[in-house]
Amino acid sequence: MTVNRRMAALCVAALTAATLAACGDSDDGNKGTNEPSSSASVPSISASDFTADFSAMETLKPLADMGKGMVAVLLPDTTTSARYVTFDAPYLEQAFQAAGLDSSEYQISNAQGSASTMQTQAEAAMTAGASVLLVDALDSGSGAAIEAAAAAKGVAVIDYDRLTKGGSEGRVYVSFDNVKVGQLIGEGEVSCIENWGVKDPNILVMDGDPTDNNAKLFAEGYNGVLKPYFDSGEYTLVGEPAGTWDPDVAQTTFAQQYTAHSEINAVITPNDDNANAVISYLQSKQIPANTFPTTGQDASISGLQNILKGYQCGTVYKPIYLEAQAAAAVALYLRAGQDVPADLVNNTTHDDEADAEVDSSLLTPVWVTADNMADTVVADGAVDVGDLCISALEEACAKAGIQ
Repeated sequence: MTVNRRMAALCVAALTAATLAACGDSDDGNKGTNEPSSSASVPSISASDFTADFSAMETLKPLADMGKGMVAVLLPDTTTSARYVTFDAPYLEQAFQAAGLDSSEYQISNAQGSASTMQTQAEAAMTAGASVLLVDALDSGSGAAIEAAAAAKGVAVIDYDRLTKGGSEGRVYVSFDNVKVGQLIGEGEVSCIENWGVKDPNILVMDGDPTDNNAKLFAEGYNGVLKPYFDSGEYTLVGEPAGTWDPDVAQTTFAQQYTAHSEINAVITPNDDNANAVISYLQSKQIPANTFPTTGQDASISGLQNILKGYQCGTVYKPIYLEAQAAAAVALYLRAGQDVPADLVNNTTHDDEADAEVDSSLLTPVWVTADNMADTVVADGAVDVGDLCISALEEACAKAGIQ
């Protein structure tokens, strides 16, 4: 396991604090930030063990008993996606509690879109005794600064959901397979173009914020799917303007492109919020349903409703309850000074800024359309049927088997 590099990184950082002795013996692998407090058997878990009932987390209670210090979760904002408040925070809390941590042993903060606020939250958490930081940074620059400060103090780091480029050595990355997310978006666009009978597809490719490494991976995925169609001339690439996660900016960008290129008749939109902004503009132009493909991800209420209305081809569903449990499990191993099982850290992700492979726990996303909505997001309880199936969509929900 390349996770074992963590001890070397922490030892170097600790020299300035005269704690070399604490880093001394590392022959037995990654020890996290604490020596085990118990000789009890260490439970093992894999990335495929997590379920909607959080029962797998209960098997990690002995691990929680071994650990020391607090796990501090740093979430980025409440605007680029509703997920952080609606799903991530409560699911992470549920995961920690299921594993036996009490409320004094974990802390979940949201930076409200401010990198300086996240920096302050990180410093406060480490002062209060955090032994693990679980960081979903607003941008790689500020995230790397937080991680460098953590490494200097011997605090373990997890990159949550998106990779911090240039982050600390020895960190673990927990996310979904984001290239696969992009591939699902691209494949969904291709399928939709065919199913909706779009003639001579002229596609505008819209990306997420270029400072977000996930946006880069998404684009790698959908551009890889679309490239053969562009190369053959079957599809025309109209353009790929600067990316954003701000729906208002996305709508303005699309409006400008559509005004300049009236031949655009399909668009790659990288998440549901940006898709919703584009769809609102298309509806203002009286573009009918099932004629102009858009794509998305996050399985938000707006995205799912736009699918049922026939304005969005589909959305990538990332069961966040799986990601939250995987991140919490990794945090528990690091907190207890134990090796993270190879079946949990099941992959690596390249950090091109650090020119390093980062040990990763990658989970599998799902493409959701009206055909499988009932069996995925609805069955998982990721969306409330009452919120989804408003009166205008009752017939569409019934047709989709959603009750």
